[in-house]
Amino acid sequence: MTTPRVGFCGIGRMGEPMTQRLIAAGHDVAVWNRSAAKLGALTDAGAMACVTPQALGECVDIALLCLGDGKAVEEVVFGEHGLVHAATPPRYLVDHSTLSPALTRNLAKRWTEATGSVWIDAPVSGGTGGAQAGTLAIMAGGPAEAIEAVTPVLRAFSSRVTRMGDIGAGQTTKLANQAIVATTLAGLAEAFVLAKRSGIDTAAVPSALQGGWADSVLMQTLWPRMVTPPDFATGTVRVILKDLDAIAELAHASATVQRVLPEVRRLLKDAAERGMADWDLSQVFRIGEAESAPDA
Repeated sequence: MTTPRVGFCGIGRMGEPMTQRLIAAGHDVAVWNRSAAKLGALTDAGAMACVTPQALGECVDIALLCLGDGKAVEEVVFGEHGLVHAATPPRYLVDHSTLSPALTRNLAKRWTEATGSVWIDAPVSGGTGGAQAGTLAIMAGGPAEAIEAVTPVLRAFSSRVTRMGDIGAGQTTKLANQAIVATTLAGLAEAFVLAKRSGIDTAAVPSALQGGWADSVLMQTLWPRMVTPPDFATGTVRVILKDLDAIAELAHASATVQRVLPEVRRLLKDAAERGMADWDLSQVFRIGEAESAPDA
């Protein structure tokens, strides 16, 4: 495939900048989104809007998905007007959504049996900033030759594509990534409240710790958003909580004992129950800020 036709389903916080990068790289891109109103900027940039996933599937060689959860992926692929019903289905289906590995393997099996085409699970890490800059990290599961074939397209919005193994391996790696993100988030939130209550200049902490063991992309990204709340969420409590549910499922299936993540999951559930489900992740610290130790 020298010049593959590319389709993108799911134009949200991540999907829109990823698609913009594809257009900027010179690809012919077809797009579909449940809410067609979100397609305006992309069609203005040269993308072709499709009325259904099925219609998109009939005019592309590679279909990319970036959807909210497993239910959405199943509907877009296997629903009444799903990709699977395309007269000539895409040769490759690349799913950038974050799902449980077990569900991914099940969906991939159904897809290949129905179409003869290849499913690649390829979740991403790097947030909206990484999507806009084209520096996302992609962890992929599937046949090596298939991943190699789609990598030139994926490089439009990523700096690295790593094959982690067979179908489901990409999702497993992403859940390991999310475990690190969630525990780091909780640590940053507690450290922020500790520093603030102790009279430290919280705005100075990221630069003070830069280069030390506590430094990280999350430190440099989330801490300033704790100091000055963002106008728009780039990553939400709802999404990370969904991923923690998938991690709990994987831990159970693999007989893995977890001591820290269940506490983080409870913290995020508490946040969601307090109306923070769609807040920026950085604002989780507000739960700790509102509480006092029992002997305080």
